[in-house]
Amino acid sequence: MSGTSKTAPGKTPANGAPAPGEDQDLGAAGSQLTTAPKEETPNLPSLGVIGWARWFWRQLTSMRVALLLLLLLSLGAIPGSLIPQEGVDAMKVEEFRGKHDVLGPLYDKLGLFHVYSSVWFSAIYILLFVSLIGCIVPRTWQFVGQLRGRPPGAPRRLSRLPAYTTWRTGAEPEEVREAALKLLRKRRFRAHAVGDAVAAEKGYLREAGNLAFHVALIVMLIAFAWGQLFKYEGNKLILEGDGFSNTLTQYDDFKSGNLFDPDHDLTPFSFSLKDFHGTYEATGPNRGTPRVYEAQVTYSEGAYGDEKSKVIEVNKPLEIDGSKVYLTAHGYAPILTVKDAKGNVVMDKEATALLPLDSNVTSSGAVMVRDGYRNAKGEKEQLGFNAFFLPTYGGEGSTMLSTFPALLNPMLALSAYHGDLGVDAGFAKSIYQLDKTNLEEFKDSDGELFKKQLKIGETMTLPNGAGTVTFDGVQEWANFQVTRQPASGWALAGSVAAILGLAGSLFIQRRRVWVRAVKGDDGVTVVEMAGLGRSESAKVPEELGDLAAVLYEPTNDDDTPDSPDTHVVPAEGPEK
Repeated sequence: MSGTSKTAPGKTPANGAPAPGEDQDLGAAGSQLTTAPKEETPNLPSLGVIGWARWFWRQLTSMRVALLLLLLLSLGAIPGSLIPQEGVDAMKVEEFRGKHDVLGPLYDKLGLFHVYSSVWFSAIYILLFVSLIGCIVPRTWQFVGQLRGRPPGAPRRLSRLPAYTTWRTGAEPEEVREAALKLLRKRRFRAHAVGDAVAAEKGYLREAGNLAFHVALIVMLIAFAWGQLFKYEGNKLILEGDGFSNTLTQYDDFKSGNLFDPDHDLTPFSFSLKDFHGTYEATGPNRGTPRVYEAQVTYSEGAYGDEKSKVIEVNKPLEIDGSKVYLTAHGYAPILTVKDAKGNVVMDKEATALLPLDSNVTSSGAVMVRDGYRNAKGEKEQLGFNAFFLPTYGGEGSTMLSTFPALLNPMLALSAYHGDLGVDAGFAKSIYQLDKTNLEEFKDSDGELFKKQLKIGETMTLPNGAGTVTFDGVQEWANFQVTRQPASGWALAGSVAAILGLAGSLFIQRRRVWVRAVKGDDGVTVVEMAGLGRSESAKVPEELGDLAAVLYEPTNDDDTPDSPDTHVVPAEGPEK
């Protein structure tokens, strides 16, 4: 097989201009290797309303505009991550507004406190959605048309194509074309005979992958939008023995999408925390790392569902009708008995949950006595205690930090206040932090804030006969997150399809091969093979050389004139 050299398509040969129609012929051979729409320059002087509308639609549905909108969408999500959002933490938003007199009103006007529901973010989202649909629909119909059609016939001069080879054989042209047709179909080319040549094409999955990628993007956009509009997420801290019903008033904090209706969209169920069980590594470099971390619950679906048991573990939630209940945290709640100046019990063995500060569950919080307390003068007051709890106290002289997360040596430190807790002011306050605005400190004999460390069973006597506080024991609690994210399965499927489609569009190459067999002037059959890819690639010449080597064997014998080599020579100049 003797290689020939030639110019790349579109270049004029050194010996003169191409034959009439050759450039058009090559252009037709390489056409429709992609479904990218042809850009047309509008006739601006003659544009009317409809013309400008078409021009705007062409711009909107172009790939560069789609990429620009995707970039704008990514940039628009940045303030949603850096600036407090009303749908996530309204208290932080109010705190930000109070601290920033200039930025607060400015962010309000720009909608930066609710980025994902703002007008400008929604506009970008919708335009991107429309742009992708406008890109996909015409390209899909064009691709379907290509699948229903056949590869175009061979150009007049195959030697002008990027990959080309030729040889002579004693076989008849019909035999060569039949063998080429059989070989190409065996190699999964779509092939058919056209005149004196065989035309074949391969790599349609490239464009299918490209379309699948864009369709998957639309599926992901719809799924994410649906999930954001109808999702809900809430947290609830539950003491052992207590229960929870999935109603809005039961949550400690709750956030939802803009179209979520709590009266109709909350999944009806309830559950109770029977026991939290946790064990931890006792020695070694992983000391304190949880080995068992699970909550035993009983639950029922609907108002009158049967009670069932379930063990909830980390990343193994309880699933009920699309809602998932995750175990997210664990801590301790000291049990206290508080008596007033006359010995009346105003808090009877009540557990108060404290929040963990580190991995060893060093915890802090506030204990509040809202009602029933009277001081030594008989006046009604409220009591407040800053509480600091260590499940494993290191002993006298050690730091006020727990050394292990389990209850090995529990210790509770309290500092006492009296006055008005501010819980009746009519607006929300944190139950884990004291508002000391209207509180006074209890003073010890040195005039300092009165505080004391207690072990289980010990009692603290408040100054001036103001009452007593007894540390009766410790109760465990677990925090659960209840979530529902509609269309999450569609989002996952879209993500997987997008990755597969992108991989196909990047690694699969669309290419065409032609085999022409005709009788030469001396009566010997001349075979020409040429290949054309969508882009320059070493794969097309390599594949053509392999096909030529296989096709050469059954169409030649030892008596064949002009015994060939089996290689492909890259295009450099015109055929001599």
